[in-house]
Parts: sequence; structure tokens; C-alpha cells
Amino acid sequence: MAEEGQQHPLKIYWIMWIALFVLSTFSYATDFMDDGALRTFLILLFMMVKAGGIVWIFMHMGWERPALKIAILGPPVAILVLIGLMALEGEYVEDSRLEHYGESTFEPKAVPHH
Repeated sequence: MAEEGQQHPLKIYWIMWIALFVLSTFSYATDFMDDGALRTFLILLFMMVKAGGIVWIFMHMGWERPALKIAILGPPVAILVLIGLMALEGEYVEDSRLEHYGESTFEPKAVPHH
């Protein structure tokens, strides 16, 4: 833990800056990939890693007390878990609806224009 008034070595910031540059290069390289799950996954992965590095080094989260880390990082993690659970539930609901009722044959009627 850093003493009050003590600065972190500049080497840490330069390494992080270079890592962000490399990750951004990989992120931009995904533009040349075909659309699909792998491309989306890689874009999100690079985004999360870069954001985590920025928070950890440049916002000094790496040098904070564990209780503060949990207080700050806990709610976003909980939200991500809940979003994942909603996605799983949504897939289950759609599958069970199709199983019990079949495909929808509903076609909306055209509304006449005046």
C-alpha cells in the first residue's frame, strides 16, 4: 500500500499505456472479421479488459482497500450476473412458448391511411 504523498512508479503507467495500445489494435482488427458470435465476443472481451486496466491502474483501484474494491466493483458484477440470468430465462420462456403453442401465425392487418 502506498504511503501518503508517495507516487507510483511511472513504469506501471507506461506498461499499461502500451497494453491499452496493443488491446486497441486487436479490437480494431476485429473490424476485418466476419460478423458473428466470435467477433462480438472478442469486441466485448477487449472492451472489458481495457476498462478493467484503466480502472485498476489509472484510477488507482489496485491500491485501494479490499472493502472499497468490493463496494465499487460488486454492484456491476451483480448486474452482469442478473443480466445473464434474464437471458437464460428469456430463452427458456421462448422455448416453452414454442413447445406449447407452436409458431405464431399472427399477421397484423394493414391500417388504412386517410
